[in-house]
Formats: sequence, C-alpha cells, structure tokens
Amino acid sequence: MIHFTGIIIAVSTFLIIGIFHPVVIKVEYHTGTKLWWIFLVIGLASIAAALFIANDILSALIGVFGASSLWTIGELFSQKKRVEKGWFPMNPKRSNEYQPTDKSNASNQEHA
Repeated sequence: MIHFTGIIIAVSTFLIIGIFHPVVIKVEYHTGTKLWWIFLVIGLASIAAALFIANDILSALIGVFGASSLWTIGELFSQKKRVEKGWFPMNPKRSNEYQPTDKSNASNQEHA
C-alpha cells in the first residue's frame, strides 16, 4: 500500500513557506516591523491549536503554519535591513524609519 501522508505534508510545507516570502516583503514595505506581534499571536495560537487536532496531516500543517508565522517575525526585521542596504525597494512614505547602511552614503554625510 502506498502512503501519501509524507508527500502531502512536504508539498504543503513548501507552499506555506513559499507564501510567507512575499508576505514578509509586502508587510515590511507597507507597515514596517510594527506588526510583528500579530505574527507572534498567530504563530503561538496555531502551534497551540495543532496540539489539539487529531488529524495528523492537518495538525502538522497547522504547526508548520504556526512555526512559519513565528519565523516571519525575524524575517520582518531582516527585511528592514535588506531594504536599508538597498536590496529591496523602500516605501517612500516611511523613509524616515530607515537608517542607511551604505558606507559611501555615510561618509558623504560626514564630509558635508
């Protein structure tokens, strides 16, 4: 007999993590890091819920979703640093929230 449980969890985990990548970029662009606590609440609630779900596949996927939500907290702050380095676009409406990390920009400011 063939069992698909592992494949279902693996593919679903890949998709959940893949969905969180653009979520991090969009959330940081539009709101910065101030909504990190929402991911904390969602992550902890999801992990707690996974403990009470009898279906193994669903429990695993809710747990993966919760862990991905918690991981997103760190990624939001890392994304802010990537924006400051110029690797991702900065939201001009929130440009005052960033500290430029470009050394040539910092040395230009010192000589001004």
